[in-house]
Amino acid sequence: MTKFLTAVSALAMAAALNGLPASAVAADLAARPMYKAPVVDEWNPWMIRLRVLGVIPRDSGYVNQVPGSSLKTSDAVVPELDISYFFNRNIAAELILGVTRHSISGTDALNGIDVGKSWLLPPTLTLQYHFTDFGAFKPYIGAGVNYTFFFSQKAAGGVVIDSHLKDSFAPVAQIGFDYMFDKHWGWNVDVKKIWLRPDWNGTLAGNIPVTGKVNLDPWLIGTGITYKF
Repeated sequence: MTKFLTAVSALAMAAALNGLPASAVAADLAARPMYKAPVVDEWNPWMIRLRVLGVIPRDSGYVNQVPGSSLKTSDAVVPELDISYFFNRNIAAELILGVTRHSISGTDALNGIDVGKSWLLPPTLTLQYHFTDFGAFKPYIGAGVNYTFFFSQKAAGGVVIDSHLKDSFAPVAQIGFDYMFDKHWGWNVDVKKIWLRPDWNGTLAGNIPVTGKVNLDPWLIGTGITYKF
């Protein structure tokens, strides 16, 4: 008898549940909290810049065998490519690539004497800290190392019949900013100082060997387009 009553109660409960109006079920579902998956902010670590770069060397140097001698180096304006990789939103590594061509001439005791010309390939790697609390304005500072290759070197002829600058390492300091127009495109201004002082050796007319140092110490002042992937 007990089993019979239990079965009847179960059937009655099922019938009552089946009789609930659809509106009550919908209201129950609406009352439950709805959870959405968090929006993932897509972020790519790569950035490139194409800049116009002004290379402004320091007019300094000397020839060991000529007391009171001094050297000066011509300025240059060149295109330059910058590739940056962000380890996170604040720390990045930047590599700049470009070539420049400069002339060297004498001053003071060497006044009026042309020494020669050389092309420079100065790959420069810096580690940067980017400030991210200023909205579209994104300043940064950096420091790193430069290694300059000198190639296609040519003496001026006449007094100097051979001229050779030695490839050199140099420390670098940097400051700059990007102003982003949107998530991809922006404008960049960048200033670097390189303490580059390569050794120099040459030969004067009459096969007289000479040595010296050219204190280039250039400022690299650039501006151009930023693209963030």
